[in-house]
Amino acid sequence: MDRHLKDFFSTGSDEPQRGSFHSVITLHHAPDIDWPAISQLVPDLCKGWYELSRLPTKDRIEFTRDFWQSKLPYHEGFSEFLSRFFDNLDDVGVYITQKKFDDPYEVNLVYNLKEDSGFYRGGSPASEEKLVHLQKAFPDFLLPADFLSFLQIHDGFWKTTDATGIAHSAQMRELYDRFQEMVAKFDILKTPKGAEIDPKQLIPFYESFGMPYLQCFWAEWYPAEEMGNVYYSDQTQTICCEPGQEPSPENMAFATFLDWLKFYLERID
Repeated sequence: MDRHLKDFFSTGSDEPQRGSFHSVITLHHAPDIDWPAISQLVPDLCKGWYELSRLPTKDRIEFTRDFWQSKLPYHEGFSEFLSRFFDNLDDVGVYITQKKFDDPYEVNLVYNLKEDSGFYRGGSPASEEKLVHLQKAFPDFLLPADFLSFLQIHDGFWKTTDATGIAHSAQMRELYDRFQEMVAKFDILKTPKGAEIDPKQLIPFYESFGMPYLQCFWAEWYPAEEMGNVYYSDQTQTICCEPGQEPSPENMAFATFLDWLKFYLERID
């Protein structure tokens, strides 16, 4: 097991720190747990993930890859990248955790990379009801279709021990409001070259390791068919992209959510 994964899913006291839990069930290593028992204990566990946990490692990886491919819209080059990403996995496993005694159980699907190079973990898929609620939380915006498709794979997604990562759909409006409060202390939000930006047109969907560095959909920038996304730094109080600029990973400006996701899924060293 990856050392990061072992440390993160360790068990500890009733007052654990991040990365230590009161209880951990490694479902894919617990063949004697049946569906009626675990579904009652963990209502958020979907039947598909339980059935996935019953399969051999190779099949878990392949079935999960195929599920991603079926859910995400076509994007040039992304299918090939996704195949390489899954080829670089040691395992895909289902981890059920309880932070403190009497806390509800939470479930993550965990993507363990080869060569002790980290992992990703994803929350349970968003239901249609949650997606409708998310769109109602942003009535003035049409959120990108590829982002909404990804939420049907994982509602919340994190790299290694990142406590923030891609926001859960139920937390996005709160993150947006918190971002607006944060930038309200500045007279004007600008690009590095001084172009003025309306912060209300920025919708954060990713927060970097609990720091005020966010990746945001930008409702005034459509480099492809839907909203592009840009990086905001609270240190410089700017976004990284100029109006009309071409997307570029070098300055963290991406035409689509899947372009950014490809960047996020690059190998951890």
